[in-house]
Amino acid sequence: MQGKKVYQEQLFNSFWLSDRVPPTNFYRRLKEALNLDFLYDLTRGFYGSSGQKSIDPVVFFKLCLV
Repeated sequence: MQGKKVYQEQLFNSFWLSDRVPPTNFYRRLKEALNLDFLYDLTRGFYGSSGQKSIDPVVFFKLCLV
């Protein structure tokens, strides 16, 4: 069956999610407190060089942490 795109006007033309998140948000404070850039070097050997990109190791660690 062939699909057909139904055009719908966008509800928000300029919307920035980061403007809507308060500065006291837990994840904003976590980002300020933790620098997890060292994970890129530690996990480089576990990632291949071909195929689809996998999840960011920093994102994965934060998901496990929280």
